[in-house]
Amino acid sequence: MPPAGGSLGLRRLINTHMEIGILALQGDFSEHHDILQSLGVSPRLVKLPRDLSGLDGLIIPGGESTTIGKLAEAFDLMTPLRQFSKEHAVWGTCAGAIFLSKDAQRSQPLLNAMDITVARNAFGRQVDSFEIRLPAPFLKDGKEKPFPAVFIRAPIITSVYGDAQVLLTLADGRIVAAQQGRLLATSFHPELTSDTRFHQYFVELATS
Repeated sequence: MPPAGGSLGLRRLINTHMEIGILALQGDFSEHHDILQSLGVSPRLVKLPRDLSGLDGLIIPGGESTTIGKLAEAFDLMTPLRQFSKEHAVWGTCAGAIFLSKDAQRSQPLLNAMDITVARNAFGRQVDSFEIRLPAPFLKDGKEKPFPAVFIRAPIITSVYGDAQVLLTLADGRIVAAQQGRLLATSFHPELTSDTRFHQYFVELATS
């Protein structure tokens, strides 16, 4: 089960030097960068295999999952990323969740790291974007203060199996967040809100 709501908190972040990478091949990596800095964590943009050295964790941002995968192949990052995901915390948001999965229901480059199946663009086009507040008891004050989840051309996690577990669902039962050990996948974009609790949660995973 995921750890209870933010038990380590910012105190641990301040007392521990953390360096979290953000895959910066394509997508909204700058927003993740700014949030990590606000938490006192050192962010590092990852574009080449050598950029993974010494990192405590890695965020794979939203963008276009096929493009991310093709660029990762072009920059010889696929094997290093797969190895990194076996040993460290990795979080995929939106397109990053697709790239992290073992099955995207279509042919495209994947890390094959997480026991989830993901369907692309499950909520429609850009104009169908929406925000909804989701109770998240594993986050700090997550029951009393639901998390603002922003969905933009978002995928849906259609199945969770093996060692993965469901973290969050919509009211209709569709899965929008899952965890497998220190691997994390979210259909939505926590980096597009002012709420930093999901990033705090991930940094805590990276310290465990």
